[in-house]
Amino acid sequence: MAGLKTIIVLSFILAIGFLLVILSSALFKNYLTLLVVATYVIAPVPNWLCGKAQSQDDFMDSGSSSIVELGRFMTGFLVVMGIALPVVLAHCDQITIPAMAMSIIGGLLIYGTIISFTMFFREQEEF
Repeated sequence: MAGLKTIIVLSFILAIGFLLVILSSALFKNYLTLLVVATYVIAPVPNWLCGKAQSQDDFMDSGSSSIVELGRFMTGFLVVMGIALPVVLAHCDQITIPAMAMSIIGGLLIYGTIISFTMFFREQEEF
């Protein structure tokens, strides 16, 4: 059972992640790293939409459908893009290496917080 302390710790880590991403653009005066924030916002949307599109049948459970797998693939693509985009920008000399590192670390903190939040606050299914 997750409590108030878990929520406080996860929100603190999430704030540090967003702070690193914002500082990676503000300290080096190049705001291209803020494009990564768009992937954080858009990443859960395909999984959510495809989960809603799946037909739920109480009597027959056929495993996972192809629409759910498509949503998971698109979410995975956006998560990898959020980590790889700063690397590509640094490779093309659009941002500096320290800005890339701060953006990647901030992104990993944000993704880790989202995953931890879903693990701690998952509803238990009753059979």
